[in-house]
Amino acid sequence: MPSMVTEPYLEFDSMTELPDSHAWAPIDHDPVGRDNMEEAVPVIDLEDPNVFSRMADACRSWGAFQVTNHGVPPDVLDGIERAGMDLFSLPLERKLRAARSPDGVTGYGVARIAPFFPKRMWSEGFTVIGSPADHSRQIWPHDYSFFCDIIDDYKKEMERLTSKLMGLILGSLGATKDDTNWESPSDCDAIQLNYYPICPDPDRAMGLAPHTDSTLFTILYQSNISGLQVLEESSATWIEVPPLCGALVIIVGDLLHILSNGAYASGLHRAVVNRTRHRLSVVYLHGPPSGVRVRPLPGLVDADRPPLYRPVTWSEYLGAKAKYFDKALSCVRICAPPMKGLMA
Repeated sequence: MPSMVTEPYLEFDSMTELPDSHAWAPIDHDPVGRDNMEEAVPVIDLEDPNVFSRMADACRSWGAFQVTNHGVPPDVLDGIERAGMDLFSLPLERKLRAARSPDGVTGYGVARIAPFFPKRMWSEGFTVIGSPADHSRQIWPHDYSFFCDIIDDYKKEMERLTSKLMGLILGSLGATKDDTNWESPSDCDAIQLNYYPICPDPDRAMGLAPHTDSTLFTILYQSNISGLQVLEESSATWIEVPPLCGALVIIVGDLLHILSNGAYASGLHRAVVNRTRHRLSVVYLHGPPSGVRVRPLPGLVDADRPPLYRPVTWSEYLGAKAKYFDKALSCVRICAPPMKGLMA
Protein backbone atom coordinates (compact mmCIF):
# COMPACT_ATOMS: atom_id res chain seq x y z
CA MET A 1 0.00 0.00 0.00
CA PRO A 2 1.27 3.53 -0.73
CA SER A 3 2.71 5.42 2.22
CA MET A 4 0.55 8.01 3.93
CA VAL A 5 1.38 11.68 3.35
CA THR A 6 2.87 12.87 6.62
CA GLU A 7 2.65 16.67 6.51
CA PRO A 8 0.87 18.16 9.54
CA TYR A 9 -2.82 18.97 9.40
CA LEU A 10 -3.65 22.42 8.06
CA GLU A 11 -5.58 25.13 9.85
CA PHE A 12 -7.48 25.80 6.62
CA ASP A 13 -9.11 29.04 7.71
CA SER A 14 -5.72 30.67 8.20
CA MET A 15 -4.38 29.78 4.73
CA THR A 16 -4.09 32.68 2.27
CA GLU A 17 -2.08 30.73 -0.32
CA LEU A 18 -2.34 27.17 -1.56
CA PRO A 19 0.65 25.17 -0.26
CA ASP A 20 2.52 22.98 -2.71
CA SER A 21 1.42 19.88 -0.78
CA HIS A 22 -2.17 20.64 -1.87
CA ALA A 23 -1.51 21.99 -5.40
CA TRP A 24 -2.94 19.74 -8.12
CA ALA A 25 -2.91 20.20 -11.89
CA PRO A 26 -5.54 22.74 -13.01
CA ILE A 27 -9.06 21.43 -12.47
CA ASP A 28 -12.01 22.00 -14.79
CA HIS A 29 -14.59 23.91 -12.75
CA ASP A 30 -17.12 24.25 -15.55
CA PRO A 31 -18.89 20.87 -15.56
CA VAL A 32 -22.04 20.06 -17.47
CA GLY A 33 -25.24 19.51 -15.56
CA ARG A 34 -26.94 22.57 -14.13
CA ASP A 35 -28.18 24.10 -17.39
CA ASN A 36 -28.13 21.11 -19.75
CA MET A 37 -30.76 18.80 -18.32
CA GLU A 38 -30.12 16.21 -21.06
CA GLU A 39 -26.78 15.63 -19.34
CA ALA A 40 -28.02 15.88 -15.77
CA VAL A 41 -27.81 13.13 -13.18
CA PRO A 42 -31.39 11.80 -12.87
CA VAL A 43 -33.74 12.93 -10.11
CA ILE A 44 -36.12 10.14 -9.08
CA ASP A 45 -39.31 10.51 -7.04
CA LEU A 46 -39.46 7.37 -4.88
CA GLU A 47 -43.27 7.47 -5.17
CA ASP A 48 -43.11 7.46 -9.00
CA PRO A 49 -44.97 4.40 -10.38
CA ASN A 50 -42.08 3.98 -12.83
CA VAL A 51 -39.46 4.02 -10.09
CA PHE A 52 -38.03 0.57 -10.97
CA SER A 53 -37.33 1.40 -14.61
CA ARG A 54 -36.03 4.88 -13.81
CA MET A 55 -33.73 3.50 -11.14
CA ALA A 56 -32.44 0.79 -13.46
CA ASP A 57 -31.66 3.35 -16.18
CA ALA A 58 -29.86 5.63 -13.71
CA CYS A 59 -27.80 2.80 -12.22
CA ARG A 60 -26.77 1.47 -15.63
CA SER A 61 -25.98 4.82 -17.23
CA TRP A 62 -24.75 6.93 -14.37
CA GLY A 63 -24.08 4.94 -11.24
CA ALA A 64 -25.77 7.81 -9.39
CA PHE A 65 -29.09 9.61 -9.03
CA GLN A 66 -30.91 11.96 -6.67
CA VAL A 67 -34.06 10.98 -4.79
CA THR A 68 -37.04 12.97 -3.55
CA ASN A 69 -39.98 11.81 -1.42
CA HIS A 70 -37.52 9.71 0.55
CA GLY A 71 -39.21 10.34 3.90
CA VAL A 72 -36.26 11.72 5.87
CA PRO A 73 -37.62 14.67 7.90
CA PRO A 74 -36.12 18.08 7.03
CA ASP A 75 -35.30 18.74 10.68
CA VAL A 76 -33.07 15.64 10.75
CA LEU A 77 -31.16 16.89 7.69
CA ASP A 78 -30.91 20.38 9.20
CA GLY A 79 -29.70 18.92 12.49
CA ILE A 80 -26.89 16.86 10.97
CA GLU A 81 -25.76 19.85 8.90
CA ARG A 82 -25.60 22.08 11.99
CA ALA A 83 -23.76 19.39 13.93
CA GLY A 84 -21.22 19.01 11.15
CA MET A 85 -20.62 22.74 10.89
CA ASP A 86 -20.27 23.01 14.68
CA LEU A 87 -17.66 20.28 14.59
CA PHE A 88 -15.55 21.57 11.71
CA SER A 89 -15.67 25.21 12.85
CA LEU A 90 -13.75 24.26 16.02
CA PRO A 91 -10.03 25.06 16.30
CA LEU A 92 -7.79 22.38 14.84
CA GLU A 93 -6.34 21.48 18.24
CA ARG A 94 -9.83 20.62 19.50
CA LYS A 95 -10.62 18.42 16.51
CA LEU A 96 -7.30 16.62 16.81
CA ARG A 97 -8.34 15.37 20.24
CA ALA A 98 -10.52 12.94 18.28
CA ALA A 99 -7.91 12.19 15.60
CA ARG A 100 -8.19 8.84 13.88
CA SER A 101 -5.46 6.44 14.99
CA PRO A 102 -3.02 5.26 12.28
CA ASP A 103 -4.77 1.89 12.01
CA GLY A 104 -8.23 3.15 12.98
CA VAL A 105 -11.33 3.82 10.89
CA THR A 106 -13.28 6.28 13.06
CA GLY A 107 -12.69 9.81 14.29
CA TYR A 108 -11.27 12.98 12.76
CA GLY A 109 -8.82 12.84 9.87
CA VAL A 110 -8.01 13.21 6.20
CA ALA A 111 -9.70 11.24 3.42
CA ARG A 112 -8.85 7.55 3.60
CA ILE A 113 -8.03 7.50 -0.11
CA ALA A 114 -5.25 10.06 0.45
CA PRO A 115 -2.34 7.55 0.26
CA PHE A 116 -3.13 6.83 -3.38
CA PHE A 117 -2.51 10.39 -4.55
CA PRO A 118 0.68 12.48 -4.67
CA LYS A 119 -1.08 15.62 -3.44
CA ARG A 120 -3.24 16.21 -0.40
CA MET A 121 -6.91 17.14 -0.55
CA TRP A 122 -8.55 20.37 0.57
CA SER A 123 -10.92 18.74 3.02
CA GLU A 124 -11.28 17.21 6.45
CA GLY A 125 -13.54 14.47 7.71
CA PHE A 126 -15.06 12.71 10.70
CA THR A 127 -16.13 9.05 10.56
CA VAL A 128 -18.63 7.31 12.84
CA ILE A 129 -19.26 3.57 13.06
CA GLY A 130 -21.58 2.65 15.90
CA SER A 131 -21.56 5.24 18.68
CA PRO A 132 -19.54 8.46 18.36
CA ALA A 133 -19.44 8.88 22.15
CA ASP A 134 -15.74 8.16 22.73
CA HIS A 135 -14.52 10.61 20.11
CA SER A 136 -17.11 13.31 20.79
CA ARG A 137 -16.31 13.13 24.50
CA GLN A 138 -12.76 14.13 23.62
CA ILE A 139 -13.98 17.16 21.66
CA TRP A 140 -16.79 18.26 23.99
CA PRO A 141 -15.86 16.86 27.42
CA HIS A 142 -18.65 18.71 29.23
CA ASP A 143 -21.52 18.29 26.76
CA TYR A 144 -21.06 15.71 24.02
CA SER A 145 -24.51 14.12 24.19
CA PHE A 146 -26.02 16.64 21.75
CA PHE A 147 -23.72 15.40 18.98
CA CYS A 148 -24.41 11.75 19.81
CA ASP A 149 -28.18 12.37 19.79
CA ILE A 150 -28.06 13.99 16.35
CA ILE A 151 -25.91 11.20 14.94
CA ASP A 152 -28.28 8.62 16.42
CA ASP A 153 -31.34 10.31 14.89
CA TYR A 154 -29.65 10.49 11.51
CA LYS A 155 -28.53 6.87 11.68
CA LYS A 156 -32.08 5.68 12.43
CA GLU A 157 -33.44 7.56 9.42
CA MET A 158 -30.68 6.21 7.18
CA GLU A 159 -31.34 2.63 8.34
CA ARG A 160 -34.99 3.02 7.41
CA LEU A 161 -34.12 4.56 4.04
CA THR A 162 -31.45 1.98 3.17
CA SER A 163 -34.00 -0.79 3.69
CA LYS A 164 -36.44 0.96 1.35
CA LEU A 165 -33.78 1.71 -1.26
CA MET A 166 -32.44 -1.84 -1.15
CA GLY A 167 -35.90 -3.15 -1.92
CA LEU A 168 -36.31 -0.70 -4.82
CA ILE A 169 -32.86 -1.42 -6.25
CA LEU A 170 -33.43 -5.16 -6.07
CA GLY A 171 -36.81 -4.63 -7.71
CA SER A 172 -35.14 -2.70 -10.51
CA LEU A 173 -32.98 -5.81 -11.09
CA GLY A 174 -36.02 -8.09 -11.12
CA ALA A 175 -35.19 -9.47 -7.68
CA THR A 176 -36.49 -9.23 -4.11
CA LYS A 177 -34.90 -9.24 -0.66
CA ASP A 178 -35.47 -13.00 -0.59
CA ASP A 179 -32.79 -13.27 -3.28
CA THR A 180 -30.12 -11.92 -0.91
CA ASN A 181 -28.82 -13.68 2.15
CA TRP A 182 -28.86 -10.82 4.61
CA GLU A 183 -31.18 -8.40 6.34
CA SER A 184 -30.89 -4.63 6.62
CA PRO A 185 -29.69 -2.67 8.50
CA SER A 186 -26.05 -3.64 8.39
CA ASP A 187 -23.84 -3.74 11.48
CA CYS A 188 -20.99 -2.17 9.47
CA ASP A 189 -22.63 0.97 8.05
CA ALA A 190 -20.75 4.23 8.60
CA ILE A 191 -21.51 7.94 8.68
CA GLN A 192 -18.85 10.18 7.17
CA LEU A 193 -18.99 13.96 7.59
CA ASN A 194 -16.89 15.82 5.00
CA TYR A 195 -15.96 19.49 5.14
CA TYR A 196 -14.55 21.50 2.23
CA PRO A 197 -13.23 24.86 3.47
CA ILE A 198 -12.94 28.05 1.46
CA CYS A 199 -9.87 27.70 -0.78
CA PRO A 200 -7.52 30.50 -1.92
CA ASP A 201 -6.85 28.77 -5.27
CA PRO A 202 -9.73 26.39 -6.08
CA ASP A 203 -8.60 25.84 -9.68
CA ARG A 204 -5.56 23.93 -8.39
CA ALA A 205 -7.08 22.26 -5.33
CA MET A 206 -9.07 19.03 -5.02
CA GLY A 207 -11.64 18.54 -2.30
CA LEU A 208 -11.92 14.79 -2.77
CA ALA A 209 -10.12 12.97 -5.57
CA PRO A 210 -11.97 10.73 -8.05
CA HIS A 211 -12.97 7.37 -6.59
CA THR A 212 -15.73 4.80 -6.34
CA ASP A 213 -17.18 3.66 -3.03
CA SER A 214 -16.70 0.17 -1.61
CA THR A 215 -20.37 -0.01 -0.62
CA LEU A 216 -23.59 -1.45 -1.95
CA PHE A 217 -24.66 2.17 -2.23
CA THR A 218 -23.97 5.49 -0.57
CA ILE A 219 -26.53 8.08 0.53
CA LEU A 220 -25.16 11.61 0.38
CA TYR A 221 -26.68 14.77 1.79
CA GLN A 222 -24.99 17.96 0.60
CA SER A 223 -25.36 21.50 1.89
CA ASN A 224 -26.60 24.12 -0.55
CA ILE A 225 -23.19 24.56 -2.21
CA SER A 226 -22.15 22.89 -5.46
CA GLY A 227 -19.08 20.68 -5.45
CA LEU A 228 -20.09 17.07 -6.07
CA GLN A 229 -19.40 15.78 -9.59
CA VAL A 230 -19.98 12.39 -11.25
CA LEU A 231 -18.11 11.14 -14.32
CA GLU A 232 -20.25 10.44 -17.38
CA GLU A 233 -18.12 7.70 -18.91
CA SER A 234 -19.28 7.76 -22.54
CA SER A 235 -18.19 11.39 -22.91
CA ALA A 236 -15.52 11.34 -20.19
CA THR A 237 -17.21 14.47 -18.81
CA TRP A 238 -17.56 15.48 -15.17
CA ILE A 239 -21.21 16.25 -14.46
CA GLU A 240 -22.24 18.50 -11.60
CA VAL A 241 -24.77 17.09 -9.13
CA PRO A 242 -26.44 20.32 -8.01
CA PRO A 243 -27.86 20.53 -4.49
CA LEU A 244 -31.65 20.21 -4.59
CA CYS A 245 -33.60 21.28 -1.52
CA GLY A 246 -34.42 18.19 0.51
CA ALA A 247 -33.04 15.72 -2.05
CA LEU A 248 -30.46 13.02 -1.33
CA VAL A 249 -27.84 11.67 -3.72
CA ILE A 250 -27.51 7.90 -4.17
CA ILE A 251 -24.20 6.58 -5.52
CA VAL A 252 -23.82 2.98 -6.69
CA GLY A 253 -20.93 1.25 -4.93
CA ASP A 254 -18.59 -1.53 -6.02
CA LEU A 255 -20.50 -4.22 -4.11
CA LEU A 256 -23.74 -3.35 -5.93
CA HIS A 257 -21.80 -3.60 -9.19
CA ILE A 258 -20.85 -7.15 -8.12
CA LEU A 259 -24.40 -7.97 -6.93
CA SER A 260 -25.78 -6.85 -10.30
CA ASN A 261 -23.21 -9.00 -12.12
CA GLY A 262 -21.73 -5.89 -13.69
CA ALA A 263 -25.04 -4.41 -14.89
CA TYR A 264 -24.97 -1.40 -12.56
CA ALA A 265 -22.01 0.94 -12.80
CA SER A 266 -20.00 2.01 -9.76
CA GLY A 267 -20.36 5.79 -9.63
CA LEU A 268 -16.97 7.48 -10.11
CA HIS A 269 -17.22 10.80 -8.31
CA ARG A 270 -15.16 13.65 -6.89
CA ALA A 271 -15.62 16.91 -4.96
CA VAL A 272 -14.24 20.30 -5.97
CA VAL A 273 -13.91 23.41 -3.81
CA ASN A 274 -14.49 27.13 -4.25
CA ARG A 275 -13.06 30.46 -3.22
CA THR A 276 -15.91 32.07 -1.32
CA ARG A 277 -18.02 29.41 0.40
CA HIS A 278 -17.35 26.32 2.44
CA ARG A 279 -19.30 23.13 1.83
CA LEU A 280 -20.45 20.20 3.96
CA SER A 281 -21.59 16.74 2.94
CA VAL A 282 -22.87 13.88 5.07
CA VAL A 283 -22.27 10.42 3.62
CA TYR A 284 -23.97 7.23 4.75
CA LEU A 285 -22.00 4.20 3.59
CA HIS A 286 -24.24 1.13 3.32
CA GLY A 287 -23.05 -2.42 2.85
CA PRO A 288 -23.93 -5.96 3.89
CA PRO A 289 -23.43 -7.26 7.42
CA SER A 290 -20.03 -8.60 8.34
CA GLY A 291 -19.48 -12.18 7.26
CA VAL A 292 -21.98 -12.04 4.39
CA ARG A 293 -20.44 -12.85 1.02
CA VAL A 294 -21.78 -10.68 -1.81
CA ARG A 295 -22.14 -12.48 -5.14
CA PRO A 296 -24.08 -11.89 -8.38
CA LEU A 297 -27.81 -12.39 -7.89
CA PRO A 298 -28.99 -15.85 -8.99
CA GLY A 299 -31.52 -14.37 -11.42
CA LEU A 300 -28.75 -12.51 -13.25
CA VAL A 301 -26.65 -15.60 -13.84
CA ASP A 302 -27.29 -18.30 -16.46
CA ALA A 303 -25.53 -20.14 -19.29
CA ASP A 304 -25.35 -16.95 -21.34
CA ARG A 305 -24.44 -14.71 -18.40
CA PRO A 306 -21.85 -16.40 -16.21
CA PRO A 307 -20.96 -14.79 -12.89
CA LEU A 308 -18.31 -12.12 -13.35
CA TYR A 309 -17.17 -11.91 -9.72
CA ARG A 310 -16.24 -14.24 -6.90
CA PRO A 311 -18.18 -14.01 -3.62
CA VAL A 312 -16.57 -11.49 -1.28
CA THR A 313 -17.37 -10.02 2.14
CA TRP A 314 -17.34 -6.28 2.69
CA SER A 315 -14.32 -6.54 4.98
CA GLU A 316 -12.42 -8.60 2.39
CA TYR A 317 -13.28 -6.10 -0.31
CA LEU A 318 -12.26 -3.16 1.88
CA GLY A 319 -8.91 -4.88 2.33
CA ALA A 320 -8.56 -5.16 -1.44
CA LYS A 321 -9.56 -1.53 -1.89
CA ALA A 322 -7.03 -0.39 0.73
CA LYS A 323 -4.31 -2.25 -1.13
CA TYR A 324 -5.26 -1.91 -4.80
CA PHE A 325 -7.65 1.10 -4.79
CA ASP A 326 -9.19 1.44 -8.27
CA LYS A 327 -7.97 -2.04 -9.26
CA ALA A 328 -9.91 -3.74 -6.45
CA LEU A 329 -12.80 -4.87 -8.65
CA SER A 330 -10.34 -6.47 -11.05
CA CYS A 331 -8.94 -8.66 -8.32
CA VAL A 332 -12.32 -10.25 -7.57
CA ARG A 333 -13.26 -10.91 -11.19
CA ILE A 334 -13.53 -14.61 -11.89
CA CYS A 335 -11.55 -14.27 -15.10
CA ALA A 336 -8.64 -12.73 -13.18
CA PRO A 337 -6.27 -14.67 -10.91
CA PRO A 338 -6.67 -13.86 -7.19
CA MET A 339 -4.30 -11.16 -5.97
CA LYS A 340 -2.11 -12.11 -3.06
CA GLY A 341 -3.75 -11.55 0.32
CA LEU A 342 -7.39 -11.64 -0.89
CA MET A 343 -9.54 -14.61 0.00
CA ALA A 344 -11.23 -16.37 -2.89
